[in-house]
Amino acid sequence: MLDMYDFGGDVWLCHSLQGQCYNFTAFEPAIDTLKEVEAFLSENPTEIVTIFIEDYVHAPMRLSKLFTAADLMKYWYPISEMPTSGQEWPTVTDMVAKNHRLLVFTSDASKESSEGIAYQWSYLLENESGDPGIDPSACPNRKESQPLNSRSASLFMQNYFPTIPVESEACKENSVGLPQMVQTCYAAAGNRIPNFIAVNFYMRSDGGGVFDVQDRINGLTLCGCNTIAACQAGAPAGACKNTGAPNRTTSSVNGNVYSGTVEFKTSASRASSTSTWSNLVISLSLALILKPF
Repeated sequence: MLDMYDFGGDVWLCHSLQGQCYNFTAFEPAIDTLKEVEAFLSENPTEIVTIFIEDYVHAPMRLSKLFTAADLMKYWYPISEMPTSGQEWPTVTDMVAKNHRLLVFTSDASKESSEGIAYQWSYLLENESGDPGIDPSACPNRKESQPLNSRSASLFMQNYFPTIPVESEACKENSVGLPQMVQTCYAAAGNRIPNFIAVNFYMRSDGGGVFDVQDRINGLTLCGCNTIAACQAGAPAGACKNTGAPNRTTSSVNGNVYSGTVEFKTSASRASSTSTWSNLVISLSLALILKPF
């Protein structure tokens, strides 16, 4: 999730107000970050990257020239092949086979016709960010997004980070609040599992947190099991290996143990359709990861 601005005669990553980038808020030229993306895709030929641009770039064709300069067009997923009206995306295997491994979306509707960059709100549903996105009593849609239970868009981005993020609280939030919020948004979206979860901070641990939630969502998405480790290649949905792992997330910080549960309420008929869910472009990605701690 990248905020891009016209700045210094080029495109810069920046975080500012009212569409204006300033010296003290400018981060770096966007080309530097995109070259890192190109290096990653080149070194990892089965991986897929999705970029969401909060777009304040007004110079004509400047974004398309930027991606060309970063040598990323060879991975570009063309708009002509993107599913519309909520239809299914191809499998990851198909995308890799075609080398369509970079999806780019813009918040500027005009760029779809002028530069061939997909307008994100035609393809994506998104809940409210900031504090409204971490209240487990409701999961409202972002004002630019269609309602979360709409079936006219295929992808679902779930935001989970407070308006004012506190790094020291992130482990507890991601181990306790995130599982609860995933369940709330799942229900609000009409039993739709998120394709992307946006967080501010993360950490690797022996249990709990963002990666544990990711494993459990991917397990349900791909094979109907409560963790990805329980999936068995070629087995029918719901035929799970006994991993001995309870359906509970746990993390420990400074001697305090935090735990939460991800338990989707799915019907038998829905569980049997897991193979359909696996056709989504990405089972789950972690987006808006600013830095680890």
